Amino acid sequence: MLRQLSARAQALMHGDSVSKDVRDNWRQRVKVIRPQFTEAKARRVGISRPDLNRAMEMSFSGLMVGVYREENKLIPIISRPPEAERVSVDNMNDLQIGSPMTGNIVPISQLVSEDRIEWEDAIIHRRNRMRTITAECDPKAGLASPLFNRLRPQIEAMELPLGYDMEWGGEYEDSTEAQEKLGSILPLSFLAMIVTVICLFNALRQPLIIFLSVPLSIIGVTAGLLLTGQPFSFMALLGFLSLAGMLIKNAIVLIDQIDLEIQEGKKPFLAVVESSVSRVRPVSMAAVTTVLGMIPLLFDAFFIDMAVTIMFGLSFATVLTLIVVPVLYTIFFRICEVQSSK
Repeated sequence: MLRQLSARAQALMHGDSVSKDVRDNWRQRVKVIRPQFTEAKARRVGISRPDLNRAMEMSFSGLMVGVYREENKLIPIISRPPEAERVSVDNMNDLQIGSPMTGNIVPISQLVSEDRIEWEDAIIHRRNRMRTITAECDPKAGLASPLFNRLRPQIEAMELPLGYDMEWGGEYEDSTEAQEKLGSILPLSFLAMIVTVICLFNALRQPLIIFLSVPLSIIGVTAGLLLTGQPFSFMALLGFLSLAGMLIKNAIVLIDQIDLEIQEGKKPFLAVVESSVSRVRPVSMAAVTTVLGMIPLLFDAFFIDMAVTIMFGLSFATVLTLIVVPVLYTIFFRICEVQSSK
């Protein structure tokens, strides 16, 4: 059944013009000879199934009878007949087995009723101790994510028999596991940033304004990934975390300038306006230089997701930060133009 399900999945992969090297990780089946052990006859001569297995293993594969030590190496000593006696299956009919109970030599023909020839899988792969077959393919060019996004709904629409399950592996599995591990650490990282900003301003309203500006980057990140057709991968997540740090830094610089000018005696509304105008050039130049520095990464298949995330997110959020942060500041501190003109 596993091979049949794999064949159905591979047929869907073959149907995509971008896929190549469609395959699975199971080899072709091989012929095996299974002697049918006769329990009743074997008991009469004092031979058990393990005795038969040991004799056949020694006659063909060989049986380890000892270990030879050479300096710090252990070399196994294998006992088996010469190669001329092992190359033909017909030699199995001449196999003699010694009975541990009676000490007599018994030919295998008295213990085996027939020799069945069957097909079986040479190697059986397991995942979480369950038999598993992996159907896979590669893209002819570019990244695997666009091909995966097209094939995923088709393969997931396959009906699986009772007791069978399907999981995604490869790049998708690696990225998911990395994101889960990173996600377990993120709360501590954000908590450390929040505590640091609160200690920096020794207040709650300024940090609240700063962290309310971070979600603005999601708009630019989403637009950038959609326009370029890139997935939100693990590298994109790393880019978003870096982007959050940049935006927090920009907001801290702007709010700190507003607080500084208010402490110098300027009226609150005038301080907000002048601080916002004075911070436009340094904040914008920092964003522009960062975006320009990300351009070479756009041509790298591994870093393009991170580059797109930072470039679009930072460009969009920088403009909104220079507008939204002053507006939030006036709202939280109840500053209005009338108040500043008194």
